[in-house]
Amino acid sequence: MSTSSEGRQARAIDELRVFIRKVLSDPTVAVKCMEIARKHRGKPDAEKLMAEEISATTIVRIPENWSEADKMFLEILGDVMDDEEALY
Repeated sequence: MSTSSEGRQARAIDELRVFIRKVLSDPTVAVKCMEIARKHRGKPDAEKLMAEEISATTIVRIPENWSEADKMFLEILGDVMDDEEALY
């Protein structure tokens, strides 16, 4: 594995650790993120809309230029939405 790849992975892990701490310190964050994901699901630029609203209304900050961890978080929101739909 190259040094730059290892560095990117380390940064993503660090960002995800910070995010997980935020979620565990404020249990409303996960609920709010899911509400926002449901609201924007299926819209054009849904991930961008989710990122903007999550940043504006929670303690989670997703910058305009997404990191690997930001992208992963938004993808996971989509995965959870897919799982919800599969249940019904």
